[in-house]
Amino acid sequence: MPTRRTLAAALIACPALLTARAQPTAQRPRPTPAQTEGPFYPVAFPADADNDLLRNGALRYTRGRAAWLDGTLRDVDGRPVRGAQVEIWQCDEDGHYDHPGDGSRQDPAFQGFGRTTVDADGRWRFRTIQPVPYSGRTPHIHVKVRLGARTLLTTQLYVQGDPGNARDFLWRRLDAADRAAVTLPYTPAADGLHARPALVLAL
Repeated sequence: MPTRRTLAAALIACPALLTARAQPTAQRPRPTPAQTEGPFYPVAFPADADNDLLRNGALRYTRGRAAWLDGTLRDVDGRPVRGAQVEIWQCDEDGHYDHPGDGSRQDPAFQGFGRTTVDADGRWRFRTIQPVPYSGRTPHIHVKVRLGARTLLTTQLYVQGDPGNARDFLWRRLDAADRAAVTLPYTPAADGLHARPALVLAL
């Protein structure tokens, strides 16, 4: 049977034994919650479908509150999902989508839909407007993530502190952790508002 002196010597020789139980297990981040695509995903992609929704061809959109979406895309192990495509679509300042089912025409200067590629560090970026409400919905931006032919995620991003959130039927379905993952502050900076979504995928 080992003596106290033997055990003490073992602990001195292997200090990791002293801290092994004290080290917390790293928790994997929670995947970003999926939400409905909604009825206004484009039926035909616009000719201009880059990451600047405030410039549609030669037209410039000057209404609304200009904002940057500075996002990241990683898997639950923290690895960037490089090469994935991120798409966003949203209504203009008057609450209209670029979709025949909307019933009213979107301002032609607002691109309404954009697509960009995730870089090697998992970053992606859009220039757009802070989303606005329309009948029945709180402000939101739709997001879809694709990798090749696969759709990895479809969700919606909300505005932190908007009074319409608590009345929105889709936002209310999320639990507190999922709400926090997709509800963003729009923070002023020298070049305008910034929202920083961190999308996490369970691949």
